[in-house]
Amino acid sequence: MSRRRRRSRLPQGEFEAHIDDMAHDGRGVARVNDKATFIQGGLPGERVRFRYLKTGKRHDEGVVTEVLEAAPDRVAPRCPHYAICGGCSLQHLDPAAQIAAKQAVLLDNLRKLGQVEPGEVWVPLTAEPWGYRRKARLGVKRVPKKGRVLVGFRERGSSKVAELDECHVLHPRVGRILPQLSELIEGFSIRDRLPQIEMAMDDERCVLIFRHLEPFSEADLERLRRFGHEHDIVPYLQPGGPDTVAPLDPPGVDLRYALPSQGLELGFLPGDFTQVNTAINRQMVDRAMQLLAPQPHETALDLFCGVGNFTLPLARHAREVVGVEGDAGLVSRARENARRNGLDNVAFYTANLYEELEPAAWQDRQYDIALLDPPRSGAQPILPLLPRLGVQRILYISCYPGTLARDAGELVRDHGYRLLGAGVMDMFPHTGHVESIALFERG
Repeated sequence: MSRRRRRSRLPQGEFEAHIDDMAHDGRGVARVNDKATFIQGGLPGERVRFRYLKTGKRHDEGVVTEVLEAAPDRVAPRCPHYAICGGCSLQHLDPAAQIAAKQAVLLDNLRKLGQVEPGEVWVPLTAEPWGYRRKARLGVKRVPKKGRVLVGFRERGSSKVAELDECHVLHPRVGRILPQLSELIEGFSIRDRLPQIEMAMDDERCVLIFRHLEPFSEADLERLRRFGHEHDIVPYLQPGGPDTVAPLDPPGVDLRYALPSQGLELGFLPGDFTQVNTAINRQMVDRAMQLLAPQPHETALDLFCGVGNFTLPLARHAREVVGVEGDAGLVSRARENARRNGLDNVAFYTANLYEELEPAAWQDRQYDIALLDPPRSGAQPILPLLPRLGVQRILYISCYPGTLARDAGELVRDHGYRLLGAGVMDMFPHTGHVESIALFERG
């Protein structure tokens, strides 16, 4: 007898449901046949028709096919590809309502997962919700049945590349030339061996990194060179891992972004991590300085510091600043950025903050304030170190409310800090991503 588990058949046809709530990823939540059902495209308060996408023991999944009673905040998606493309998940919800929902997600996580309440809830940071993305990774796939190369985000719930003519969340420099990119790649000799394009922009220039699994021909390179000139794009090539990224025509460009209110300009490489939304990043840095309020007599610690996005603004106000980052390349860029901006009161160290720390000079001193900007997995391994280093105030920047809530609970319960306030920032409009900020004080 076969041991393969039989795949349960999906209920066929369309079904009605009342959307009661919104999940953390932006899907509507309904109870159908006494089971939680996550329905893409449904908003709280709506009555909808939907079809099933997946069934499971604990919950089912579906997608709206018709809205029978619409919520007041429902809007028509701007993008004609919205129903298919996985780059966005909330275009059907008014942008003001999107950020309100994200604030609710943050507070719900803090309350339920962290068992903490912020003393204050701050007004969300918002900016223009269209054409904001300056960093993105786009899939590339030649599909003979469609007679073209597809360039764009993946389809929702699939590994397939969505068929796009334009993207309204990418910066227009790239969002409006997807068909031209498709045509360019269709003409390459290695059109089937180019799986990805990575976009990186500073305040003015745009780099596109072409990942290729076989060498380009000379004719390909000349086509790419002409494309760059015509569309004001700087082509880079990536034949292997991230360390193989190099400009098509050396020396390439020196990418930089400004933090005008801080009087700073930071350089970075096309493959470096930087925030995707320049307008929100500038507001975020300014709010971080206002909340953490570094004083001329204080010493600051910036963990997960990257290229110095927060470290250098801290150095403008504090007596001394130490930045720690696990990526040696980013540390090198951070040091160069400090020199570029004439800051000599800042030091950078390379250390993996998720592993047991090797003894280092930065751990042998006391700090007044700390800023944490960890990846999605959060900062839990490093939390016990903060009170030992004497840190009195902590500002935590988070890209995932679940790990922020977990870490907030530990800081409050185990390490003697209070959660003074928290709020969200609309770093990724039209998506379920929640970027947030929280301030802690000891004692």
